[in-house]
Amino acid sequence: MEIRRLILAWILVVCTAKAPYCHSDYYTPSEPYVPPSQQVTQLHFFIHDIIGGQNPSAILVARPNFTIANDTPIPFGSVYATDNPVTFGPNLTSGIVGNARGLWASAGQDKLTLVIYWDLGFTHGKFNGSSINIFSRYPITETQGELAVVGGRGQFRMAQGFALLRTYSADSSTNNAILECNATVIHH
Repeated sequence: MEIRRLILAWILVVCTAKAPYCHSDYYTPSEPYVPPSQQVTQLHFFIHDIIGGQNPSAILVARPNFTIANDTPIPFGSVYATDNPVTFGPNLTSGIVGNARGLWASAGQDKLTLVIYWDLGFTHGKFNGSSINIFSRYPITETQGELAVVGGRGQFRMAQGFALLRTYSADSSTNNAILECNATVIHH
């Protein structure tokens, strides 16, 4: 019985020692990354943030629990999920380019400021199937806001840059707004 255990132990040691080398690292050696040349693309479009009406594109998903009266149109702490149409011109009928899907939150206690995360997906034209990701705060009471382009996909893979937003028009009774966007996108 003791010899059988000794033989079994010896077989296990030999099999373990002879086992093929497997990947024990989480990476493989590779060549240094050499990115393709950078391109700069200028984009100009309009984002329709529709809160009121029959077919809203921005829906309140979280709201603050205030015990005092708050007369701001979008109280601090409100969070909206969006699927906003993106068009060539300021009218919805000017032609859809894509959509701005993501979130924005009212994040200013003293000044109406939104923190916006949008994936601007292009569904028509030259950049069909591609998108840019923008993220930053936007003080909507100012004439213009600058948001960071923090990424992208498709033709905008590894994108960076900035997007200048300007409120083209706003309706205080419905809180609907049309934002004009001029974006400079650096990508490979």
